[in-house]
Amino acid sequence: MSAPIIRELHELDELEDVCALFCEIWGAAPGNAPINVEQMRALSHAGNYVAGAYADGRLAGATVAFFGAPIARTMHSHITGARPGHAAGFALKLHQREWALDRGLSRITWTYDPLIRRNAYFNVAKLAGRPDGYLPNFYGSVDDAINGGTDTDRVLVAWELADPQVAAAARSAPIPVVVPPDAVAALTDRDDLPVLGRTDAEHLLVEVPADIEALRRTDPGAAKEWRIALRDVLGGLLADGARVIGFHDKTRYVLTRATPTA
Repeated sequence: MSAPIIRELHELDELEDVCALFCEIWGAAPGNAPINVEQMRALSHAGNYVAGAYADGRLAGATVAFFGAPIARTMHSHITGARPGHAAGFALKLHQREWALDRGLSRITWTYDPLIRRNAYFNVAKLAGRPDGYLPNFYGSVDDAINGGTDTDRVLVAWELADPQVAAAARSAPIPVVVPPDAVAALTDRDDLPVLGRTDAEHLLVEVPADIEALRRTDPGAAKEWRIALRDVLGGLLADGARVIGFHDKTRYVLTRATPTA
């Protein structure tokens, strides 16, 4: 499989293809896309970042980002979506990082659904992004195939572009995490339901369900229990100063309260 070709997008027909792709990925109606053509056109024209990944001549992924605060240092990546099987999502993030570095930026932020395992693995392990805050119901209720009309809790990720771990991740080296031997389970999955544990230890493990998107369709009650549990546990730990240091075995967050050494 050849690497996708990444390029910035400006023309209306290109942006219409992005809009259609996002509708396909999010399972949204054509008039209810996560971002519309007019918004992307304005952002691109104003010098922000709109890019597409092409595989075999076909759009396989796209991303939209804009400058944020602090000014001249940060960019916020609003939306990234990719079809599976082309490594387009990873290629887009690498291109986005280089684009930002070329403009003197040092940080990219974005949000993701912390209940989706593949997203947590991609953001924390594969990209070495670090959760920087928990945002309850950030976008309000969104009725599409991924969010299922539920509250849109999100984790804010900070990607420090010059960080050695981020640089290593950019060389396709997922960041391994060693689970401390004294780590305790703060939240675990038992038969698709959340089970609360201790949250007073120095090192903690926070598991997420195997397939929250399926649960949202087949058992909305269980999905809601998970959202509330993760909001309380992961959100509470982050608010209390704990740090996510990795995502272990593609199933659980690893957190610590230990102060990092210089």
